[in-house]
Amino acid sequence: MKKWISSVVLCFCALISTQVHAEKKVLQIATGELAPYATQTRTDRGIALSIVRRAFELAGYRVEYTFMPWSRTLAESKMGKWDGTAYWGKKPEHAAQFFISENVVTEQWVFVYRNDLKFQWDTVQDLKSYRVGMIQDYTYTPEIWKAANDGVFKSEKLLDEKTLLKMMLLQRIDIAPLERNVACDMLLNSFTPQEAAKLSAFPKLMTDSFTTHLMLPRRKAESAQRLQDFNRGLERLRASGEYAKLLAQVNCPTGWGVSK
Repeated sequence: MKKWISSVVLCFCALISTQVHAEKKVLQIATGELAPYATQTRTDRGIALSIVRRAFELAGYRVEYTFMPWSRTLAESKMGKWDGTAYWGKKPEHAAQFFISENVVTEQWVFVYRNDLKFQWDTVQDLKSYRVGMIQDYTYTPEIWKAANDGVFKSEKLLDEKTLLKMMLLQRIDIAPLERNVACDMLLNSFTPQEAAKLSAFPKLMTDSFTTHLMLPRRKAESAQRLQDFNRGLERLRASGEYAKLLAQVNCPTGWGVSK
């Protein structure tokens, strides 16, 4: 009888220990809306967030996402309210407050424009005659932000991509730097085919190395180890071939928006 009771107690203690261990492995990640990469409209929560989740799973963690405005995710994650935030373009100033992961997704940033403009560009100086819509907290490239701040072109700060596209169709702005698949996804799902047909994406990329990252707050003692674990999981994910399958879930046509 004593042996049976001892066995039950040991099993119970082991179960409690396992549960506590599992709870320690749950990470609360703050994020925002940016379909098809991060979105509440998809069961997988988007392509980039799927990659982050699977990389952590391969490292022994479980991820739970909380959606909120991007500026709030950054501010609250910086303070250590969340275990991390995903996903962000790489800015030097982020490194002071966050541990920054290896590349999650390389994005395709282009200028979207109205077809009546016959738009072309090669350098930022070519943008000086256009009204450019921008979003305050976005990374873009250092060259684009410098040109905007120096007044090389007239810029208007707006809240989100949908507002940018609406303002473009209303001829309130002329062009906007947008991630190609984000713009395509929004036009497919939030605008009529007639409206979408009025806009194109210029084929020249703003940069061919726009990497995006998971950021873990330096205020949390666990962040450094978690970053190492995540990067190892991400490496395993890439090597398995699953990464390529996740990345291939973009629904936009390959040549979307490129005017003939």
